[in-house]
Amino acid sequence: MMRFLFTTLAMTVWSATAMAQDTQVAPDAVPEIAQEPRMTLQRLAGIVQAIDPDVIARGPSLEFTLDGIPVIIIADATADRMRAMVPIASSEGLSSEELLRLMQANFDTALDARYAVAHGRVWGVFIHPLSPLEKDQLLSGLVQTIEVARSYGAAYSGGAQVFGGGDSNGIYQKLFDELKKKGEAL
Repeated sequence: MMRFLFTTLAMTVWSATAMAQDTQVAPDAVPEIAQEPRMTLQRLAGIVQAIDPDVIARGPSLEFTLDGIPVIIIADATADRMRAMVPIASSEGLSSEELLRLMQANFDTALDARYAVAHGRVWGVFIHPLSPLEKDQLLSGLVQTIEVARSYGAAYSGGAQVFGGGDSNGIYQKLFDELKKKGEAL
């Protein structure tokens, strides 16, 4: 029986491979995929300024407010990295159970955002290489970062993917769509 299954599987793979090799696609039939320009410090600043015209640039950092929450982005073109950060709470007195919960959230619910502890604070962070970062990835990362701040102490969620019939996905999608409209021309 196993030999029959193996033979059938091998024949199916061979047939699919042979058919794929026989199928020729004309070069002009392949659709062009529009490439987004590489992210630069200037492009990043332009996107953030579309989100909050009152953004403050301080050297390699951008400080702004997103949906009432302060955000700091630090970018370094030489290192090709960027980090968006949201201060959440003091890290003083965090119990081992709370630290464990933060680590668990980093694994399953924080998504592209992460909880971090630095300089006596708990932070929500989104870290990404700068140059390949696409506008929608940035917007999604920002939304997830403020969502981990909002949900700290409760759901510990980046908000982008929630299973079940709750309201979180709708809230996330609404904010993402609003940010996308603001930065549409960028």
